[in-house]
Amino acid sequence: MTDVLIIGSGPAGLSAAIYAGRAGLDVLVLDSNAYTPGQICESERVDNYLGFYGISGYDLSSKFLEHAREMGTVFSEGKAVKLKKTSMGWTIRIDGEREITSKTVIFAGGAEHKKLSVKGEVEFAGRGVSYCALCDGAFFSDQDVAVVGGGNAALDDALYLSELCRKVYLIHRREEFRGFADTVKQIRAKSNIEITTPHRLTAVEGTKMVEAVILEDGTRLAVSGVFASVGMEPATELLKGIVQLDETGYVIAGESCVTSAEGIFAAGDVRRKNLRQVATAVADGANAAMSAAEYIKTHQV
Repeated sequence: MTDVLIIGSGPAGLSAAIYAGRAGLDVLVLDSNAYTPGQICESERVDNYLGFYGISGYDLSSKFLEHAREMGTVFSEGKAVKLKKTSMGWTIRIDGEREITSKTVIFAGGAEHKKLSVKGEVEFAGRGVSYCALCDGAFFSDQDVAVVGGGNAALDDALYLSELCRKVYLIHRREEFRGFADTVKQIRAKSNIEITTPHRLTAVEGTKMVEAVILEDGTRLAVSGVFASVGMEPATELLKGIVQLDETGYVIAGESCVTSAEGIFAAGDVRRKNLRQVATAVADGANAAMSAAEYIKTHQV
């Protein structure tokens, strides 16, 4: 039996591993791909993580992984498919074949951006196609960009980018937006935001980088960047019926990362919160590890 099983090897999981290890706990990190730490690998350049200005997402994630290894973190490759509470902690079934027992579980499985599923999206991901305006918006200063989506996330991204970019096309498949009316009002008041509704995006075009988007009626809009803001999906299928989730599937847990289930903690993008960034994931990992250490000490498991 291990003290802490961490599911997920992204920034939250690796941060938790380092803090738990320094607390003198036996730690095991489990991931279906334990050597590719998180979505940050997809970012061509990271400018908003303290101390690592201008680093690529791949290089930053490699440093996270190297740090965890140097601290003695043990990794295991596999997918957790079932959690079962026991008198001593939790039993985790992996790939339907083997089992691991642990006193506590830190779940850091992350969340995935919903894709546009249009031609060119995959090809230009990280080369003009982005899923995070806050992360990548500054790279498109004084350029023309497109935001795709109709909810609050898309509206907020359009407003944010309007302060950086020359022009923002806000593309939505329906005439009306799903976001807050007050935000829509702000959007309409912006001279450099062009509302493009009702239209579906059908393709992203370019050579080495994004150069344009194509709408279903054949309209071609020349842009340097495309921001997909159509929502995220937390990877919390494993936790259904075990911990309390909100209506969108995110784990309900405060800054301590304590969930509704004894001995299970949630860290990173799976947790319900306002900001999902590398910095907040790393902070969650530290908090979750300390909460797990306190749980083990208090319950003497």
